[in-house]
Amino acid sequence: MSVILFVTVVCLLVPVYVYFGYPAILWLLTRNSQPKPAPVNVGTENGSIPTVTLVISCFNEAAVIEEKLNNATALDYPTDKLNIVVVSDGSDDGTDEKVKALGNPRITLIRQEGRLGKTMGINLAMEQIHSQITVFSDANAMYAPDAISRLAENFDDPKVGYAVGAALYTDADSGASANNEDLYWRYELAIKEMESKLHSVVGGDGAIYAIRTELWEPLQPQDINDFVNPLQIIAKGYRGRFDPRAHCFEETAGDFGREVARKERIVNRSIRGLMQVKAVMNPRKTGIFAWEVVSHKLMRWLIPVFLVVGVAGSALLAAQGLLLFRLITLGSFALLALATAGHLSKDKNNLPIWLSTPYYFVLVNAYSVRGVLSAARGETQITWSSARPAANTNAGYVSQNSKVRLTWWVAGLIFLLASLGWGYVG
Repeated sequence: MSVILFVTVVCLLVPVYVYFGYPAILWLLTRNSQPKPAPVNVGTENGSIPTVTLVISCFNEAAVIEEKLNNATALDYPTDKLNIVVVSDGSDDGTDEKVKALGNPRITLIRQEGRLGKTMGINLAMEQIHSQITVFSDANAMYAPDAISRLAENFDDPKVGYAVGAALYTDADSGASANNEDLYWRYELAIKEMESKLHSVVGGDGAIYAIRTELWEPLQPQDINDFVNPLQIIAKGYRGRFDPRAHCFEETAGDFGREVARKERIVNRSIRGLMQVKAVMNPRKTGIFAWEVVSHKLMRWLIPVFLVVGVAGSALLAAQGLLLFRLITLGSFALLALATAGHLSKDKNNLPIWLSTPYYFVLVNAYSVRGVLSAARGETQITWSSARPAANTNAGYVSQNSKVRLTWWVAGLIFLLASLGWGYVG
């Protein structure tokens, strides 16, 4: 009984720590931190304006590539210091033709044949880049005019190896999915800012992050570049900074299914990447960053496992007549019931918040487990594509998996109903 109680309490406390305790500790540790003054000179430790290459990864982005390139060429960074590289991963929708039609000598098109994935495309591009700083972006991420200047300022500190900007959503009010994703992302941005003050922001952001080009290491096809690459830089002894002033703007996936499918892909590739650079979890090597990466990433990916064990243990303890664990079992049932109601709704885009939030929470955690399990089986999704509805991408994938989601929930609902009944009968 004591062993079950101990394991159950630990498993229930882990999600509380990850979602609330970790941000609270970060706040306590950084609450008196003063923001660093902006450098007098932009960019590198010798005060000169550094050369920058903006790498834009794309697959079938004909709908937005012209807007993105117009945005990039209008940035307020000195034109003689900024080059633009478009990496097309076998696009077949006219993306390449639109890039060529602009005829801008500052824009270089690199085409990768065979659809090898975003990471391999970036590897190919980096072989040809010799600027001091490289900025990575996606075709749908539109930069504020001063975004690259803001990122470059961070490299005035020679200890900074990468800098991450703030990607902001422009369609947060367009529906329940977008609203929940925007809320979650603002929570993430707050954590990133505190991590940066304490040591380093954990990981980059494929929409807007920059590195010292000299620190680049070629990645494996399965690696997710905006997570593994920053970890490699941390392992070299550098730090990563989050700059909330460097803004870019993009849309959410706009649909619960597309959003969680994207998250599954990210978790699937990220957990593999973390194991590849596992030295960053050693506090002897990376100090307090080891605590950051374990708390922010590894433990969060494993939250569903802790929740399942915790709820199962609560059901066993409820059967012994313990009121607290009966309440926890009841609460778990209520959460799953609300999530299931959200899933069965025909108009998911207009779900009320009391349905959309449980639905989003359960769905994200279910897909996180799928990502971890597929990584454990050695399965990694290499090719990359936009999750936006307008893009010709994941629709089939999402439809195929809708039945899987429902199966997860029905099985969980049956389990919780049985546990609840068992607890009260006991």
